Amino acid sequence: MVEVRDQRNWHRQYAELVLRLCLDFEPGQVLLIDGQIEHAPFIRVLVDEGYRLGARYVDVWYWEPHGKRARIRYAPEETLSWIPPWLNERYDSMEEQNAALVSVRGDAEPDLLSGLDQRRAALDLMPAVPARVRAQQSSKVPWTIVGYPTPGWAELVFGEPDTERLAGLLRTFLRLDEPDPVAAWRERWAFMHQKAAALNAQRFEAMRLVGPGTDLQVGLLPQSRWGVADLKTHSGRRFIPNLPTEEVYTTPDRARVDGVVSCTLPLVLDGTVIHDLRLTFENGRAVNVEASTGAELVRQHMATDEGAARLGEIALVDKTSRVGASGLTFYTTLLDENAACHLAWGSGIPTGIEGGATMSDAALDDIGVNRSLVHVDFMVGAPDVEVLGVRGDGETASVLRDHEWQI
Repeated sequence: MVEVRDQRNWHRQYAELVLRLCLDFEPGQVLLIDGQIEHAPFIRVLVDEGYRLGARYVDVWYWEPHGKRARIRYAPEETLSWIPPWLNERYDSMEEQNAALVSVRGDAEPDLLSGLDQRRAALDLMPAVPARVRAQQSSKVPWTIVGYPTPGWAELVFGEPDTERLAGLLRTFLRLDEPDPVAAWRERWAFMHQKAAALNAQRFEAMRLVGPGTDLQVGLLPQSRWGVADLKTHSGRRFIPNLPTEEVYTTPDRARVDGVVSCTLPLVLDGTVIHDLRLTFENGRAVNVEASTGAELVRQHMATDEGAARLGEIALVDKTSRVGASGLTFYTTLLDENAACHLAWGSGIPTGIEGGATMSDAALDDIGVNRSLVHVDFMVGAPDVEVLGVRGDGETASVLRDHEWQI
């Protein structure tokens, strides 16, 4: 009984942190929650906490990955890219309904789609609903992504389904082990804001990554601004788009990326684990994809639309990250992107552009921000990968070396 009670206590503490810190949730709001059925023990506490805080309604959508597997195997190919319009309507109505969104991550079967036709798998973007992507990129509504341990996820990380160990690590990453988790996060964000300000003061023309199998230059836009995942909606409400968050990020120039980059951690993409991914870029576009597993899936994913093979984000993470300090690979972007520097192919982030949060898609396109239906983070940082800032005259300055800030 003590073990069950303790589990409920951490679920409650977690739910409070998510709704109060990440969403600044208020009475009268609608709360949308997305997850898998394996996340139900935590989602039920989120629902309860939402109503305790005065929610007008809490709407839960459980995604079924086995349904996606069956669809990829048997459905007519011309139907695989179809997305039910009622799902788009759910997210399109968020601003009008004064809604907030929690997406719970932690695949129950992370490698479920391995062995399927990768070309067909790449056609089905679900559960990435376009309207949800629009809502998240617009900053019109508060939203956040958080994790919950499942046996399948734990087995991929540890080789055994030890969810208690994974939950213990997650509590540490979330700073739930601190006397005041909110104050601990405020202190952490102050540190990251300081680094973002130092990067912005440098006015680098580009960033260069150099290490084993990597020599890549990523051009920045004149409007590129470094920031942290501590954001505000158009109405001025603060929200945290993912927790934990340890990154300082910006949005690059879609046309000025050249060189080769090697992933330093495996990537889980659409139910398939991609190992040893290596990408070559010319004039902003990925022109060659290599991997020991999953290369064709990446190629097909990058063919989703015109912008899918270009970069939309560069983010820096240092060794003080609690996730990185664990020394583990978690096979989920939510955690792995907070363990190492990373890039993302696909859509650029409007908040990485000065004034970008309120700019139209056309205006962002005009200044060189990448536009795409997809956004996939992949990890490229390691102690032996140095990050350099490149000035307009070609001079370079070390920004991260051995995972330590040099500015």
